[in-house]
Amino acid sequence: MSDQLTRGTIITNKGTMHFELYDDDAHIAVANFKKLVSSGFYNGLIFHRVIPNFMVQTGCPDGKGSGGPGWSIECETKGAKQIHDRGVMSMAHRGLNTGGSQFFICHNRAGTSHLDGVHTCFGKLTDGLEVLDDIRQGDVMEKVEITA
Repeated sequence: MSDQLTRGTIITNKGTMHFELYDDDAHIAVANFKKLVSSGFYNGLIFHRVIPNFMVQTGCPDGKGSGGPGWSIECETKGAKQIHDRGVMSMAHRGLNTGGSQFFICHNRAGTSHLDGVHTCFGKLTDGLEVLDDIRQGDVMEKVEITA
């Protein structure tokens, strides 16, 4: 695998968040995310679940938290970067190996440390944490793109 990190942006109605993906630590989740981004799957989806001091969740095509892309991926929870911290992007799921398109972004370590080893961390915000803090339920991901 390349030492080059995949970078991208999540453009919301509140502003832009920049991220880098954990290509070397969660290759299944990263490949899945890239596939969905390249197809435009995330564009126009809402943040359907927002819990202050915990996380914001998105990626559900029906906007209610029960939808997905039509397939599931394996969890990858053993790598060195599998730490839920502020700005970490992690796969949502309804049980082991049931993730698909829904993901959440962590507000802080204190509120999300119990998710280590349970959910796959696949990336982290590198800029735009103030936008993360401003996201409310119903806010829109206008466009998600891979930039490098």
